Amino acid sequence: MNALIFGASGQDGHYLSEACRARGVTPIGVSRTGSPVRGDVSDFDQVRTLVRQHTPAYVFQLAAASTTRHEALFENHATISTGALNVLEAVRLHCPDARVFLAGSGLQFVNTGEPISERAPFEASSPYAVARIQSVHAARYYRSLGIKVYVGYLFHHESPRRKPEHVSKMIALAALRIAAGDPAPLVVGSLDVEKEWTFAGDVARAMFTLVSQDTVFEAAIGSGLARTIRAWTERCFSLLGMDWQEHVRTRDGYVPEYRRLVSDPATIRGLGWEPTVGFDDLAELMVRAGA
Repeated sequence: MNALIFGASGQDGHYLSEACRARGVTPIGVSRTGSPVRGDVSDFDQVRTLVRQHTPAYVFQLAAASTTRHEALFENHATISTGALNVLEAVRLHCPDARVFLAGSGLQFVNTGEPISERAPFEASSPYAVARIQSVHAARYYRSLGIKVYVGYLFHHESPRRKPEHVSKMIALAALRIAAGDPAPLVVGSLDVEKEWTFAGDVARAMFTLVSQDTVFEAAIGSGLARTIRAWTERCFSLLGMDWQEHVRTRDGYVPEYRRLVSDPATIRGLGWEPTVGFDDLAELMVRAGA
């Protein structure tokens, strides 16, 4: 039994591959970098060839440009919107019994600061959100054609495999750098922003929980627990015996994209999923992994 994973080179692809193996499913990772299989989800011929060749039981579309900037308009459209259509049409043509997972985002909803469920209204607040919203409507259309298409709306999740420019990894690496004797302070935006800090491995398990049943087809995936960037900073520095306030500065005039972004994960929890790694343990995992 195979699973095609588009966007396999990112942190989600890594942990999803582990989740597949734990269930006796062989992961076939696809990425533009060729790790391990080269393929571009925005190219229908390539996607169709891969689906026809492997006849997977599962197809996961995780590929995305992880930015909401307007400059990424066409990249987001090609990877997320066109990528979803390519996967869905290839499945319809060549393996209509496959279960398809499309990654959504907490950033595609109206955000008032209250917990967000999969039932919340969408908001086209950025090109990234527009692409995500379009892919959901594509999923709903193909569901009407009989394809089992699932959408998991992913809220912020972290792991040692995060890229260095991401705030969670940036802070963990800065704490290590300063502990090693580098006097340069860490400069961040707002320390007051609240977001989730769910472990990416737990999120990968939630994806499999969703596609392994036939009742729920869309769910918000997250811990439902929001903590500030200040709390994350304090935890990372304290693990190395330092007072973060002596080493961290905020950027003047910085305006955050949101003040608080948190999920309502009642639906996915109702399917039996629970996160296993808490906030403090995740910070320790990331700091120790970078040492």
